Amino acid sequence: MPNPNRGACGFQSTEFEQEYERPSKSELKRQMTVLQKLGEELVNEARDRVKRVPMPEDVRDAILECQQIKDHEGRRRQLQFVGKKMRTLDEEEVAAIQRTIDSWKGLSKADTANMHAMERRRDKLLTDDKALTVLLSENPELDVQHLRTLIRNARKELAENKPPKAYREIFQILKEIAKKKNSGKKDADEDDAEAEDDE
Repeated sequence: MPNPNRGACGFQSTEFEQEYERPSKSELKRQMTVLQKLGEELVNEARDRVKRVPMPEDVRDAILECQQIKDHEGRRRQLQFVGKKMRTLDEEEVAAIQRTIDSWKGLSKADTANMHAMERRRDKLLTDDKALTVLLSENPELDVQHLRTLIRNARKELAENKPPKAYREIFQILKEIAKKKNSGKKDADEDDAEAEDDE
């Protein structure tokens, strides 16, 4: 025999249903945590970077103040305050801050990738003589003798476990080449932009 108390009463009632239009407690907590972390990321950035982020003055002041606090407990309390300030921002302000932080990360990822590429090229110079020929054909202004000496010395340093003086110097040369190429590329891009403006 079915239990009459188990819901099949013959009528539907919405009397006890509550309408939830605002976010749940756990959703609010998640949003607070995201804003707290965003504030912490800003606290860990360089001061001049933080000053350029589009945000209200009181939020920026709280972040800059937190950066100056060395005492662990004081810093923790100030971080909480930064989180509280972050929660006063509207969605558009939070999105602007997030875009700025993402752009910094993009820059640092590109920098890291470039550094790894230079390290691979340096290692190739030490293991493959053809790599030097390629480098010189791309950069005829380089001093051939100086580079050959550096490569020979770097190989010797590695073999004899000596401090990597020549090894580092090769990296610096590759870094200078990359810097020149980048500034040349920027100039070319600017020239292209100017040419488009003239049209």
